[in-house]
Amino acid sequence: DLRKITCSTDILPTVHGSSLFTRGETQSLGMVTLGGMSDAQSLDAITGGSKEKSFILHYNFPPYSVGETGRFGVPGRREVGHGALAERSLLPVVPAEDEFPYSVRVVSEIMESNGSTSMASVCAGCLALMDAGVPIIAPVAGISTGLVTQKGEDGSYSKKVVLVDIIGDEDHFGDMDFKICGTRDGITGFQLDLKINGLPHDSMLEAIRESRKARLKILDIMAETMPQSRTDLKDNAPRIQTIQIDPEKIGLLIGPGGKNIRRMTEVSGANIEIDDDNSGKVYIYSNNKQSLEIAYNEIRLLTAEIEVGEIYRGTVKSVKDFGAFVEALPGKEGLVHISELADFRVRRTEDVAKIGDEIWVKCIGIDDKGRVKLSRKAAMADLEAKDKGETEEAAASTAEADE
Repeated sequence: DLRKITCSTDILPTVHGSSLFTRGETQSLGMVTLGGMSDAQSLDAITGGSKEKSFILHYNFPPYSVGETGRFGVPGRREVGHGALAERSLLPVVPAEDEFPYSVRVVSEIMESNGSTSMASVCAGCLALMDAGVPIIAPVAGISTGLVTQKGEDGSYSKKVVLVDIIGDEDHFGDMDFKICGTRDGITGFQLDLKINGLPHDSMLEAIRESRKARLKILDIMAETMPQSRTDLKDNAPRIQTIQIDPEKIGLLIGPGGKNIRRMTEVSGANIEIDDDNSGKVYIYSNNKQSLEIAYNEIRLLTAEIEVGEIYRGTVKSVKDFGAFVEALPGKEGLVHISELADFRVRRTEDVAKIGDEIWVKCIGIDDKGRVKLSRKAAMADLEAKDKGETEEAAASTAEADE
């Protein structure tokens, strides 16, 4: 049967997500740190495969967890193996980069140990992910089952007993350690360690059935503490926003020698990264919402195209007898013909628009050669109509309030 289980979240106030999962005398402290995609772990893909990993789980088994005073050193084979099992068991429920463009690092610190710390790491890691606001597909829990056998004189098994939630002694003296992790709907990871030559089919089925029963009980207990992921990140977690731009405008965004992207970084205080696969995907990272918005607007302005029917606040760049050239967006100009400067006859362009003036313009067309036609007259008419409508709406609201 399962040992007593307790769990809690938001244990550490300054980390992005944390949890404490205790099962009997086994306890894991789970911590989650969020970072940008540039923080992903690089891999030496000599034989092929992925060159980086954005979801990482580290498992630490300090000596004090078993009452010893040994030295802390590099992770041993056991720690690496337990961490790999917990990582691949949680990975299937971690959202895709398009949905959650963060690098995620989970650390499991074993605080005390008496059996199946890797499964406690899965439970603690799952709760910490939910506490961090990672929109996991479904909660995951894990449990370890054991097997004790006795052979008869003919070499067949005369007795077989499947154990659930094995402790250290049952693992040491038993014949099996069958770790199974999963959601309510299926298995996400497992590992089978045997000390006998093969596992009887009926014992395997019984272990899977008992493991599922225990897993559902654990998930129920976890749901009482954290029924679902937070809807928002912690205050000190980095904010990330993704923008899709035309891949041909990546050079424009970077600028000569990185001039444009450096300027936007300095103005906004946010970090801006461009996906290196030439897809045109841009990531903005910031701990400040205002900084994020400034960087977003800067990128939009620089990479946007002038659209027919839209109104812009532009700068007069040059004045001609036939009209004025106005920069409606950074690096993008259009012509305001003299007949489109005002709703009255304009004799000289300079009477309405001088170099350096900021004026409202509306895009009224783009010809086959990409030349933009702008109109100050149309923009002013639209703005006046909008102001008039808002004034009438406000007056009507005031009248209703007075009644």
